[in-house]
Amino acid sequence: MAVPQNKDELLAAIALEFGKFRKTLDDVHADFVRERTMEGHAKGTLMSPFDLVAYLVGWNELVLKWLDRDAAGQPIDFPETGFKWNELGKLARKFYRDCEGMPYPELVARLDAANETIVAAVGRRDDAALYGRPWYEKWTMGRMIQFNTSSPYANARGRLRKWLKSHAKA
Repeated sequence: MAVPQNKDELLAAIALEFGKFRKTLDDVHADFVRERTMEGHAKGTLMSPFDLVAYLVGWNELVLKWLDRDAAGQPIDFPETGFKWNELGKLARKFYRDCEGMPYPELVARLDAANETIVAAVGRRDDAALYGRPWYEKWTMGRMIQFNTSSPYANARGRLRKWLKSHAKA
């Protein structure tokens, strides 16, 4: 899919990639959701399907935090307070820890809710707000949302499909 250039394309990309990811996620048997045998987000680490969902929850909720702070006229610490862009592996581990004690169905519901809230937030904005000016460095708000929603959904689906194939052979 091409990089979204307007609100309608962004909403379509989020819907398409989230839908494909959720369909693939439904193929993961509940007995294996916490099995750490999938390549992790940081080099040399392993994660579970649960961790992968926690990662997406973390990024989706972070996008919502950015949008809330922006709407309130408050400064935004990109990517997150206490983290730099070169520390994304450390941030991923934080996302895993933040959700580790949660029941899996609750985690998936939290991802669904975060995605719905992002879609609603995008829907309230027009093309000028989303794509009319840089929001973070050279990136527009729409592009930053896409970087942290539809793109990670597609990446996560690829990781999960690879894991499912190798897991079926085990």
